[in-house]
Amino acid sequence: MASKNEIIAPVEAELSHFEPYFKKSTKTTIPLLDTIMHYILRRKGKQMRPILVFLSAKLNGQFNERSYHAALTVELLHTATLVHDDVVDESYQRRGFFSVNAIWKNKIAVLVGDFILAKGLLWSIEHKDYDILQFISQAVREMSEGEILQIQKARKLDITEDVYFEIIRKKTASLMATSAAVGTCSVTEDAEIIERMRQFGEYAGIAFQIKDDLFDFQKSNLLGKPTGNDLNEKKITLPLIYALNQGSSSEKRTMLNIVRKKSKTAADLTAVSKFIEAKGGFIYAEKVMQEYHQKALEQLITYPDSEYKRALIAFVEYITTRES
Repeated sequence: MASKNEIIAPVEAELSHFEPYFKKSTKTTIPLLDTIMHYILRRKGKQMRPILVFLSAKLNGQFNERSYHAALTVELLHTATLVHDDVVDESYQRRGFFSVNAIWKNKIAVLVGDFILAKGLLWSIEHKDYDILQFISQAVREMSEGEILQIQKARKLDITEDVYFEIIRKKTASLMATSAAVGTCSVTEDAEIIERMRQFGEYAGIAFQIKDDLFDFQKSNLLGKPTGNDLNEKKITLPLIYALNQGSSSEKRTMLNIVRKKSKTAADLTAVSKFIEAKGGFIYAEKVMQEYHQKALEQLITYPDSEYKRALIAFVEYITTRES
């Protein structure tokens, strides 16, 4: 399994510089907003997207100030979406800590998310990074569409595999695709290279989300969110979609009735998990995840060996073998 250290090593200096750079960009003159931003920044995650921006930039050209701009706008967008997602999902925990909406309620959380998003967009405008702004704006649109489509399908429970991939491509993979694309466009104007790296990020992002979907059925709570969270929110993901397609009409009806329930017991979640396992849903999802893993790596084939290429390969290995 690839370690995070292997991935970070080629961009460690840039990441060290980025941390205070990011904090400075979120400073405000409003005490409450500063308090909330400090709370968010103290609980930041693995910074996978800035790492992807930096590695993509270094793989494709001469790292420069615009590479920092690209990472900043991506990380601001990512942070804003996490705050908004917790409101949409009515989630009161984020990585094992109380979410912003749990402490300051939904109204404040929505406004804070809006503020962070606006900071990112304005940063691009102020520095005339219009190419980066275009990618970021497209990502905002796609992520919103993906979220709304997921909510629509959660109401009807009529999700197909094709629709599932459309949702995760828009909702999750679009931001990884954007990270790789803006990192690349910060160092080159070659549209073919930018698109290749955007595709790399999209495939990696799809693999990342399938891995998350598999985590949701595990007994451990390593991700800092309740096990079975997707089912509790009536989200039908790839392992269950496949299992439902293999099941009889009676089995399908029984499983969907469990998904429809407002409150699900531990026994309900166990029953769904056992059904998925019996129908090969976990094995199938793992296989598809590995296919997207391979598709991502294929985008790097034409690059000569370098520490940046090796780190990006390790990046894809890490997101598909991680334990949290």
